[in-house]
Amino acid sequence: MKRILFSLITTFFIITACAPATAQPITTNEPPTTAQPDDMNTHAPSTSQPGDIPTGSAGSNLQRGSVYLDSAELLTLESYPLQFTLLLIGNLPTPCNTLHVTASLPDSQNKIVVSMYSTIDPNSMCTQVLEPFEENFPLGSFPTGHYTLWLNGEQIAEFDS
Repeated sequence: MKRILFSLITTFFIITACAPATAQPITTNEPPTTAQPDDMNTHAPSTSQPGDIPTGSAGSNLQRGSVYLDSAELLTLESYPLQFTLLLIGNLPTPCNTLHVTASLPDSQNKIVVSMYSTIDPNSMCTQVLEPFEENFPLGSFPTGHYTLWLNGEQIAEFDS
């Protein structure tokens, strides 16, 4: 009898421990602040400027966050005309951060500027663990010439198209 009672009590505690907790929103009187990124990030080429921060759903303000980049490699696809893709491997600060990568068109000196950063809703509750990512960011094709590729202010590649 004691063994059955012990099994029932143990089962009850295991089931209740695995139940989802109901989260209450955290409110503060302070307005959200925008964090300055250590690194920058965005997805496919967009019409937004590299410093723009997209807004979330329902007009929520997003904060800019860091991206921990492990490697960045320029890949040349065997096609005509040549197509270029930027392979980015690294970590986001949390699983709630969203990766953003933007690329500018080549300027008069054939310099292509890529900006990479993350955004997060400051009101979200999130596990504080690194979230790995591997992103293939297509740059497209370019007219014949010699180009330099810059990522967050650092030159990462030179290539000919």
